[in-house]
Amino acid sequence: MPPFVGSNPLSYGFRHNNNNMDSNSNIVTIDVGGHLFQTTKQTLNQAGSKSLFSTISSNLDNDSVPFIDRDPEIFSVLLSLLRTGNLPSKAKNFDIQDLIFEAKFYGVEQLILNSQSNPSQFEPFDLEKSLLLPLTGRDSPSAISTTENGSVQVAHGCKITSFDWSLKRKSTILTQFPAIDSMLCLNSRTVAVGATDFSGLQILDLVKGSVKKNLNWENVTKSGSTVQAIGTSGEFLFTSFESSRRNSNCIMVYDVNDDFKPVTKIGHYEIFGAELDSAIPATKLRWLTSHNLLMSAGSHSGPSGVLGNIKFWDLRSGNTVWEIKENVDCFSDITVSDSLSGIFKVGVHSGEVFLADLRNIGSENAWICLGDQRKVTNGKKEGIGCKIESHGNQVFCTKGGNVELWSEVLIDGSIKGRFGSEGRVFRKNYMGRAKDFCGNRITHFSFGGNRMFVTRKDQQFVEVWQSSVRGF
Repeated sequence: MPPFVGSNPLSYGFRHNNNNMDSNSNIVTIDVGGHLFQTTKQTLNQAGSKSLFSTISSNLDNDSVPFIDRDPEIFSVLLSLLRTGNLPSKAKNFDIQDLIFEAKFYGVEQLILNSQSNPSQFEPFDLEKSLLLPLTGRDSPSAISTTENGSVQVAHGCKITSFDWSLKRKSTILTQFPAIDSMLCLNSRTVAVGATDFSGLQILDLVKGSVKKNLNWENVTKSGSTVQAIGTSGEFLFTSFESSRRNSNCIMVYDVNDDFKPVTKIGHYEIFGAELDSAIPATKLRWLTSHNLLMSAGSHSGPSGVLGNIKFWDLRSGNTVWEIKENVDCFSDITVSDSLSGIFKVGVHSGEVFLADLRNIGSENAWICLGDQRKVTNGKKEGIGCKIESHGNQVFCTKGGNVELWSEVLIDGSIKGRFGSEGRVFRKNYMGRAKDFCGNRITHFSFGGNRMFVTRKDQQFVEVWQSSVRGF
């Protein structure tokens, strides 16, 4: 059935009705599937100039009521979205795919996306497990990456499975890697992937299922190199390579906007003898926008325990501006937060969260334990397998099958807090409801839109955590 009644395409199905509106009125009456709706021109124009709503608003006359042969109930949901910017509670009565289909017809799909996966609507204290995304095959997830609008890509075995922002549309492609260890989403259709036992970094087109670019680094012996970590600043792509002989490593910088051409390399080390520090490749890369610095971090387990280093690089000079040597309770995982102006790690021995304040960049003895300081020297390695990430104004740390949420409490700057540096206090909460506790060990987690995505050991699906008062 055609969406509009009437043979004149410019009339959009207008039919005469002498009771519509006078020429000076701002009130608009629309007939959708036999149901009359009244709104204003301003509300219709909220949909954007290329939408059907805006077209209707600009083509009204005194004697006509536009008639649209579509579902009136879904139209009422979309009209509420235009009025408030949020979907009404009755939207839960409809499948999200039906709403998307209708939103595309009216030209307002972006508004649906914004209402469902807007990062500003992320509510960390109200997150709970709400959905499971099944994966094909027997392989458990080995890497996960997300976009700002809430779509997610999951590597499992030699495959990458993608879910769009609605989490309803799913596609899977095969890669040349036997297994993928590092993956970073560059946009909704492009990812960078690498492995620790397979040479090279690949830029993949998820829609076509093809390789767009192969990137490699060769050391002086011309041996192959494997990928240890991937990061991005938006403008640049950073890749930590280690030679297949494990006798050299470096970080390559590529231009994302110029076909991934090499820009520079930093931290190039050729390993000689027992120089343990230079033998540690970066296994985590994070861009610090506020300081225009790249954080690289790597650790190594040897006879003297777990050692590591954390470096902040200036890309222009290629030099480090701050280095932290890790020899007491080295990090099991580490992240950096612009919004909280801090570096956060989880100690491999204590399993506790630590903060290094970026306002004191360059200082010695930077770490402050936010948890139980007594565990630092216990030697039990309670932090093995723990993951830590920052998102917004919170820090999330996994412990076994649970997630801790660390938040800063704003207090008077003259007060020295028990849990932080001067003027800084952090408090811990556990995420989820009681039913969400004590699952299998969490292996990866990431954030996109207003959601958190979680994978667990020996499980072939992805958990979606989101607010109990938002979404479907």
